[in-house]
Amino acid sequence: MIAGGCRCGAVRYGIALDALPAVYCCHCHLCQRWSGSAFSTQALVAEDRLTVTGPVVTYEVRTDDRVSTQRLCGTCHSRIYNTNTRRPGVAVVRAGTLDRSEELACRAHIFTDYRQRWVTLPDDVPQWPEAPEPDAFIAALTAA
Repeated sequence: MIAGGCRCGAVRYGIALDALPAVYCCHCHLCQRWSGSAFSTQALVAEDRLTVTGPVVTYEVRTDDRVSTQRLCGTCHSRIYNTNTRRPGVAVVRAGTLDRSEELACRAHIFTDYRQRWVTLPDDVPQWPEAPEPDAFIAALTAA
């Protein structure tokens, strides 16, 4: 079981996995604004493997082609994960909320056209200037 939680500790979660999930960094402007940083580090996890306890509040973001439901701690408002209608059954977990986040290795970078210019990306990690083609993206995340 992989564990994580919010900044204040009121929300805790477990992911039914034996090893840390693969993570990627998104450099789009929305992720920069949501995180207040240069990018957001995220992990795609099957929603049915995620168990969350504590005061979770939701916030919906609607666009023309999807609804993204954000889950935040109701106490400290740390964003924990989101789901969206374009990828049913997939939770996008904020990797910085994992208890062992310092052990993560980024396997892909997306929306790099929007990255902060002072961020240097490693040449040996797959990257896409915009949204990647789903099959190539999943292949990058699952490569050993």
